[in-house]
Amino acid sequence: MTTFDKREQGFENKFAHEETKRFRAVARRNKLLGLWAAELMGLSGEAAAAYALTVVQADFEEAGDDDVFRKVKADLADKSVAQSDHQIRRTMDELLATAIQQIETEA
Repeated sequence: MTTFDKREQGFENKFAHEETKRFRAVARRNKLLGLWAAELMGLSGEAAAAYALTVVQADFEEAGDDDVFRKVKADLADKSVAQSDHQIRRTMDELLATAIQQIETEA
């Protein structure tokens, strides 16, 4: 194996590691977002955990964050919980930062 091949393999391994880390961070962010929304809707315990799982699963509907955003926004509206689009998206951003920090701490 040449130096170039080793270098290429190193970049590929780093990319795969970063993608795995990002996937874990987004999934954790979605769980945290679900728990945040559940609390706003008055859910706790197992009901809150079950709702958070539905938020995580919503992310598999399409690429990007819009599917998760729409689910949480609709669920909050159904429970008459007032949250602006900006507040939900800001919370999503804050929770992603929290999730990344948690994952880095675990590693």
